[in-house]
Amino acid sequence: MKPILTAAEMRAAEERAIASGTPVELLMERAGQGVAEAVWRFAGPLPALVLCGPGNNGGDGYVAARHLRERGVDVRVAALGQPKAGAAAEAAKAWGGPIETIEGAGPAPLLIDALFGTGLTRGLEAWLAARLNELAGTAQISVAVDLPSGVETDTGAVLSPVARFDLTVTFATLKPAHRLFPAAGFCGRVATVDIGVDVSSALSELRRPTIPAPVPQDHKYLRGLVAVVGGAMPGASELAAIAALHAGAGYVVLLQHCAHCGTPHAIVRRSITELPNTLADGRVGAMVVGPGLGRGPDAAWALRQALASGRPLVIDGDALHLLGGETLTVPAVLTPHEGEFRALMPDMNHGSKVERTRAAAMRCGGVIVYKGPDTVIAAPDGRAAIGAGASPWLSTAGTGDVLAGAIGAMLARRLDPFEAAQAGVWLHAEAARRAGAAFAADDLARSLSELL
Repeated sequence: MKPILTAAEMRAAEERAIASGTPVELLMERAGQGVAEAVWRFAGPLPALVLCGPGNNGGDGYVAARHLRERGVDVRVAALGQPKAGAAAEAAKAWGGPIETIEGAGPAPLLIDALFGTGLTRGLEAWLAARLNELAGTAQISVAVDLPSGVETDTGAVLSPVARFDLTVTFATLKPAHRLFPAAGFCGRVATVDIGVDVSSALSELRRPTIPAPVPQDHKYLRGLVAVVGGAMPGASELAAIAALHAGAGYVVLLQHCAHCGTPHAIVRRSITELPNTLADGRVGAMVVGPGLGRGPDAAWALRQALASGRPLVIDGDALHLLGGETLTVPAVLTPHEGEFRALMPDMNHGSKVERTRAAAMRCGGVIVYKGPDTVIAAPDGRAAIGAGASPWLSTAGTGDVLAGAIGAMLARRLDPFEAAQAGVWLHAEAARRAGAAFAADDLARSLSELL
């Protein structure tokens, strides 16, 4: 599980290392050497052009150029002016070779962007952005040092036109822009170089969960009883129920208007009028409410029943609109997509996706799964995780209902809501990756079993 550090947190980590006796020159040497190693493994001995900025990112570039040259690579360096005093200037001096201007530099099969890394707050000048894009576009392979120049570290915003890189080599650990879109879409593969800096953060990359298999003494209720509340669009709640079953729940009850319709027969079907009696069953480990629920009086009644039950909840779809800004008093996971998040938290329009998700979790008192290509999961206590790289084929109807059911199964296993949300999101994304192209949500739900 990799911590993800903001620009300020990364600066603080480096300052702690320097204060404890590690010179900044040594940190830069490790960084540049690590870049050279990663580039060598990724691209081999291609002739290279390294673009160096005036700060420490440029210093890393000079060190990388020197180490690549020592490996026999034909390396040229082009700089954006003279490096600032200090470690970057020493690195340029140690390079010792010719330095071209970026305006006049010719292309190379391998382009290394060491212009600006962590901490950029404004876009590149138009001519420089155009030149960088031109050189990266003509290269066979392009590599960014720390971050592609032109993206904002903490939000993942694109501050000026950004080239698409094949590889980004970053230091110590990930930064938000490596996983938040749109910036994440320009990074390519991300490699992390250890430079000897201790890092920790309440924000991390989504990790593969540990989900133990049943033991011989287990029975269906120990594996978890999930109750799914149906409504106006029964297909959505059907998908959530099937997903809960295939994500390992031992018993799934689907409450809907048609109490005897549908398959699989392993799902227990009851009339929605039996909701109060079902909720009175102490064996219910989690409820899923919202997929296809509708927004009429019956839907509002069902949501009130669920909230009053005290059971751990997954709140999705229509239930998010009915919930409004209510503060929750039960363990809950809320799963909004972009439009639902705006409806749930209409005043949260500023800050990064991580900041907004954390703020929403603290306000509502539940775990928020802010869905998208860069799904952010946040708990009310500030813990957060980013899950990126999900299949774009998830952009089909019903996949959100499958996610709600998978999280419900994890909650019914008595996992902490934050852990249950992470496990469900990981399973959902990995099942989609394995499903390939053009799958239907029904296929995705069934593939959860194969994944487990």
